[in-house]
Amino acid sequence: MIPKFEVTTIIQKPVSEVFDAVYNPKKISGYFTTAGASAPLVEGTTVQWEFADFPGPFPVVVKQTVQNKLLVIEWEASEGGYNTQTEFIFEELNPRETKVKISETGWKETEKGVISSYQNCQGWAQMASAMKAYLEYGINLRTGAYKALYS
Repeated sequence: MIPKFEVTTIIQKPVSEVFDAVYNPKKISGYFTTAGASAPLVEGTTVQWEFADFPGPFPVVVKQTVQNKLLVIEWEASEGGYNTQTEFIFEELNPRETKVKISETGWKETEKGVISSYQNCQGWAQMASAMKAYLEYGINLRTGAYKALYS
């Protein structure tokens, strides 16, 4: 089995706002990278993502940026030694709704690779839900959610 997955959600906001919520370091720090993001996701750069409740920083290599359509990033697999690739696809359903698909691929077909893929699937699903809550209701779902899990 090749470890890969896709999570999807619909956010009641225009595609430009949803895209910016991932691209913009100030926005993504409000609901996901709660200890900060060093810079916007500009194609060809490497940014640092940090999480208040998880050891970091994590270097994120920005492979592709297509305004309001696509972001492709790579970062090191948790077992180390190689990168996985994550794609964010933004689809405008109408002027007030955006579908976001998040997929990640590239793990080794090992027990550790499969376990890491499951953990990241959980993380991206939670990120999508946190982004929806942040954009639609102005709340941060990550606050206090992981302290006991990773301390």
